[in-house]
Amino acid sequence: MMKKSEFTQAENAMIEQEFASLIDAYAHTSHRQHVERIEQAFRFANKAHYGVRRLSGEPYIMHPLAVAKIVVSEIGLGSTSISAALLHDVVEDTDYTVEDIDNLFGAKIAQIVDGLTKISGGVFGDKASEQAENFRKLLLTMSDDIRVVLIKIADRLHNMRTLSAQPIEKQYKIAGETQYIYAPLAHRLGLGSIKSELENLAFKYEHPDTYAELQDKIAADSMTRMENFERFAQPIREKLMMLGYDFDLTARIKTPYSIWNKMNTKHVTFEEVYDLLAVRIVFTPNQSLSEKDQCWMIYSAITEIYRPHPGRIRDWISTPKANGYEALHVTVMGKNGDWVEIQIRTRRMHELAEQGLAAHWKYKTGVLEETELDKWIRDIKEVLASDSPDAMAFLDTFKLNLFAKEVFVFTPKGEIQTLPQGATVLDLAYQLHSELGEHCIGAKVNHTLKSSDYILHAGDQVEVLTAEQQQPQQEWLSYVTTAKAQSALNTYFRKQERQQERLGERRLNDALRTMEIPEEQYESATQRLQNYYHLTKRGELYRQIGLDAIKLQGLKGILFPKQSIWSRFNPWNNASRPVVTKPADDTTPSQTADKTKKGSKHLILTDENLKDVILEECCKPIPGDEVIGFKDSTGKMHIHYLNCPVAERLKSSYGKSISSVSWDTHRMSQYKEKLEIEGIDQFGLLIEMMRVVSEVFHINVHELHISANSGVFSARLEIYVHDKAELYELIDALRNMHNIQSVKRVFT
Repeated sequence: MMKKSEFTQAENAMIEQEFASLIDAYAHTSHRQHVERIEQAFRFANKAHYGVRRLSGEPYIMHPLAVAKIVVSEIGLGSTSISAALLHDVVEDTDYTVEDIDNLFGAKIAQIVDGLTKISGGVFGDKASEQAENFRKLLLTMSDDIRVVLIKIADRLHNMRTLSAQPIEKQYKIAGETQYIYAPLAHRLGLGSIKSELENLAFKYEHPDTYAELQDKIAADSMTRMENFERFAQPIREKLMMLGYDFDLTARIKTPYSIWNKMNTKHVTFEEVYDLLAVRIVFTPNQSLSEKDQCWMIYSAITEIYRPHPGRIRDWISTPKANGYEALHVTVMGKNGDWVEIQIRTRRMHELAEQGLAAHWKYKTGVLEETELDKWIRDIKEVLASDSPDAMAFLDTFKLNLFAKEVFVFTPKGEIQTLPQGATVLDLAYQLHSELGEHCIGAKVNHTLKSSDYILHAGDQVEVLTAEQQQPQQEWLSYVTTAKAQSALNTYFRKQERQQERLGERRLNDALRTMEIPEEQYESATQRLQNYYHLTKRGELYRQIGLDAIKLQGLKGILFPKQSIWSRFNPWNNASRPVVTKPADDTTPSQTADKTKKGSKHLILTDENLKDVILEECCKPIPGDEVIGFKDSTGKMHIHYLNCPVAERLKSSYGKSISSVSWDTHRMSQYKEKLEIEGIDQFGLLIEMMRVVSEVFHINVHELHISANSGVFSARLEIYVHDKAELYELIDALRNMHNIQSVKRVFT
């Protein structure tokens, strides 16, 4: 925010107009109208923020107004949430307190504002673990009042929509954080449109050039695509009208992010992304038949016109997704030979897909059955309530289950259990009950004995087997996938560690007492022993003693080494301590390298300063790649590929240590890169391929592995290149060779 300054008459009129637009949006909802409460909150927030501007220069109150508009129009919440959204920055940015909000607006709004204030500045601030712990506490309130999380997502959405006003390093941090936690969280809470927009906006700021290129390609053939849509949709419209349905039939174009993601995961070009266009049918069901039956009737009508893809039918009506999503998906072959996905939903299902939890609770009124979404919220509360010393580790674990695809398995009694894809027997055991997990020795899966690390598949019937003497093992952590199982195991192992620490401390104190060392000198003696074994934490020393990894028989020799008469009489004053020395010049080469201009956080990599940075092995960036820099605690600069998983974590967690990076090199160095090549096996193809690499491009080959099976070959080629441009020129040349089907760069 900027300093205070008086608003112009036009700005005050703009604020009032935006508030009127908010009230108009609220008036078009089915909520009971409490306009006076919303107006009171607006007047109070407007006064509190008066004269304050955002970085863009607009009055700050426009941000809470925009968040409130998202809350009502895009999430579907009511007056309490709208009021809390209007007030969400008052406590953090002004002199007003939560108690003031409580006195003026009541306990519920004050509680929501308090929750939002606790995680102000994002999930990850300057103190990453502290902010993650705040986020953990926020999610702990999820089952009591989900509105805190929903308003926070709305706040993040508006910040992303206005991110261009921020400096580039702040854009990286906020975009990375959004991709890392907010988009998955919106997905899990059923906010489909918001999740897509958050992903797309994050992509726009992380890859601006690629984003613009894809936007241009989408726009270039938009007219042709819409003409194709109309030809495809017309016979479906006629059929549904003949059946008497009230419906909307619309085209959905994939976003640049979803196209880019498919290009990267499937290793295809833009032209090869076959489902750029999807069709959505949203209809009002007739009262005489169930929604499920009518969805299948519409499916039947469509497949009379177009041939369906047998492997691309998704029935999310019989078994909804864990985020509450319901729909019937079918992919059919159009008249022009293109595959087109069709989503079939009732208006209730559509509202659930767009507004998530708000609509979920609206339609759940009077329904006692626990949904998959209710179960997820209950499970995540158990995970959050567990004893977790490392908030960042917790957040990573929590994220594991946000985007996971699901499988459905059955208990021996026929009850359905939903698990993330890749879940094991042990995950299911912990999902059913933590005690069942602790004593799990395996399971009968479809009446066949399987081990506890067996990966479950959709439709499996599973009977968990236990033994009283079985106890959790450390290796279990390597194959459980759910947050609940990981949290339960970590809690169990921490409890064991504390018991071992207490045992070790008692053993050490008993030994010191036997040696007749005064109790006030136990601290110095323990520190000496800790230094001797090079252990940084006191608890680890106790634990090693408790496990008998450190024996106390030689304790006297460690505490009273034969050095000098003085040390024998005064052993405690010489207890070794780590010595910290400050170098004469504490400016590292990388610190010099990134000072391209005063106050800048942009680093230009040249042939001269490349030796002062670390090109990370996890993603092996080369000149020309989109990269970022991360300065560690020693001042050394680490260079990562922009979308390397490690870089994603760094962008989210350590925004202030991130620098934008560009290359200015002149092909003086070579870098080892790997390519994976697949194609149709043909005599002489390998020779021709090597001719292109060596004679045409003059590129040195480090290693080549090739295999052929049933007429198909695959090769792994390691080469030395100067930069990205040279690498991709070679990739294009190889792709254009006859019988080569795909060539892709391998980053690890």
